[in-house]
Amino acid sequence: MVTMERLLGPLGMSWAWMAPAACLAAFGILVSVNRWLPGRGAWLSILAIAAGLGLFFPVAVDYLEQGQQGAYSVPWFTFGAADVRLGMVIDPLAIVMMGVVTSVALAVQVYSLGYMKGDPRFGWYFALQSLFAASMLALVLADNLLLLYVAWELVGLCSYLLIGFWYERRPAAEAAKKAFITTRIGDVGFLIGILVLFKATGTFQLSGIFAAAESGAIAPAMVAVSSLLIFLGAMGKSAQFPLHVWLPDAMEGPTPVSALIHAATMVAAGVYLVARTFPLFEATPWVLMVVGAIGLITTLLASTMAIVMTDIKRVIAYSTISKLGFMMLALGFGGLTAAIFFLLTHAFFKALLFLGAGSVIHATGKQDVRDLGGLWRKMPLTAAMFIVGALALAGLPPLAGFWSKDEVLATVARNPFVFALSLFAVFLTGVYVGRLCLLVFFGEPRHRPSYEHAHEAPWTMAVPMLALTLLAGFAGLIVLDSLGPLLRLPGSFQGLGSFLYAGSPEPFVFHPHIAVLSTLATLAGLALAWLIYQNGFVFPQVVAQPLQVVYKLAANKYYLDAAYQTVINKVVLAAAAATAWFDRRVVNDVGVNGSAQATALTGFKMRLHETGRLYNYGLGMTLGVIVLALAAVFLG
Repeated sequence: MVTMERLLGPLGMSWAWMAPAACLAAFGILVSVNRWLPGRGAWLSILAIAAGLGLFFPVAVDYLEQGQQGAYSVPWFTFGAADVRLGMVIDPLAIVMMGVVTSVALAVQVYSLGYMKGDPRFGWYFALQSLFAASMLALVLADNLLLLYVAWELVGLCSYLLIGFWYERRPAAEAAKKAFITTRIGDVGFLIGILVLFKATGTFQLSGIFAAAESGAIAPAMVAVSSLLIFLGAMGKSAQFPLHVWLPDAMEGPTPVSALIHAATMVAAGVYLVARTFPLFEATPWVLMVVGAIGLITTLLASTMAIVMTDIKRVIAYSTISKLGFMMLALGFGGLTAAIFFLLTHAFFKALLFLGAGSVIHATGKQDVRDLGGLWRKMPLTAAMFIVGALALAGLPPLAGFWSKDEVLATVARNPFVFALSLFAVFLTGVYVGRLCLLVFFGEPRHRPSYEHAHEAPWTMAVPMLALTLLAGFAGLIVLDSLGPLLRLPGSFQGLGSFLYAGSPEPFVFHPHIAVLSTLATLAGLALAWLIYQNGFVFPQVVAQPLQVVYKLAANKYYLDAAYQTVINKVVLAAAAATAWFDRRVVNDVGVNGSAQATALTGFKMRLHETGRLYNYGLGMTLGVIVLALAAVFLG
């Protein structure tokens, strides 16, 4: 229970609610009056998310000084016997996510000043950016499932509006609908899971639900069902197989939107949801196995598809799907720290890669890697920063991706088969990362007019990329035990594993054999890409020939998009047509119009017995007498 004095007290944990509130207020103002504001109000959106990032530091310091979780709420509404409150929870998971969302969103919005300059809906774009940030911040701070679900759906709405921002282009409109409908499948499951838990516990509060699950007050079968339904929601948002098909098409939106969705908002929400409800998954180990299996399948399939894509943004998109699967794999093996650590570092280098890709597209007007090449000579700063992000994604030491990748591998190392497949995924990452960098920045230009037009990014785009480059290089050091004392952080912060964990602290342990194996796998992938795409020692056709079946499957996205389209055409549309026929012919024509027509016909016939003519009445009486006489003769 929070008091007004606490809400208005010193700046700290209890003021975290101001981060989403500031962004929501910016959205309201921009929607209403952006056309009358200088710069269409973009500065207001940036100021709001900057305030959110500024609030992150006192919130984190306050938590570290107090050393305990903070929960703050106010009355919302009463539902039967349930008193539903509007509140937030401040714990290590919320703090980490708050830092990720605000920092990446700020970088993306500043970058958008240059990228979206001159767009006729410039103000509306920044309004949506503010709503997106507000929704995601509310999601990560929510202390109950109902508020979390409201924010969850707002995130989906914002993604729909931003993916389809250029809705006059048919592909963008179709991609927005595809994302919205595909994620709805998972969202319905998530909603049912919430209702199942409410039915079992009588509360939406996360703390109350976890306490009931740990005490055995919820039947094990109920916990398992609700966990699977919650994971279904996470599968939709985090693009896990087989609900991953929407994410590559989401590239039709503006590139900064792609960076935000892939790094810190929508797709991160699914991984966060599993992490937030992790006590439920821990109570049902076999459900965790399902999470791990789906994660492993996703990371392998998406990695193979990334190797054969030709659109620069789609290569990075499939990389995102693969790495989200990597996070789910870690969660499936109980590695909460490893998964969120990877989410943290991934946010920085994936945002950097998308912004770098946006810089290339902005400078050349081309997205197909077959039309690029040699751009390091024209765009050396962009090339250097993009390559840092790519190598961090590949996991080369000492970049951020190296530390987080090895934490995931250490988590799955107890299963040799899964560990081997995970190393293979690391190798594939090296291949598609090397291929992307070599085709875009090295070699000879393959489209001379685009090459001649290329130029370095303006400062509004370069500065955010530079900040993300530094984070992609050094954010992995947060896992080290010596970081807290070195930076003189308050409280007992030693490293991420001692700050964010499930069960008991997980101090950082360096595993030399894992580091060597993973680095060799990465280098092998990079070397193969160099031999094929730079050195010419091996031609791509030579590699593709013996793997023709696999190549065809990957190039056609394993025919999942085609399968979904077939189901829609043959089943969904056929069922819709049958339903429409039944509604029109039976419900409308018979049930509605038929009853009206029967009443009208009956009235028309009945009016004939009152004509006002004597001969009609005489005829009626005569016929009546004859009928009665015949009845008397034959029945008497």
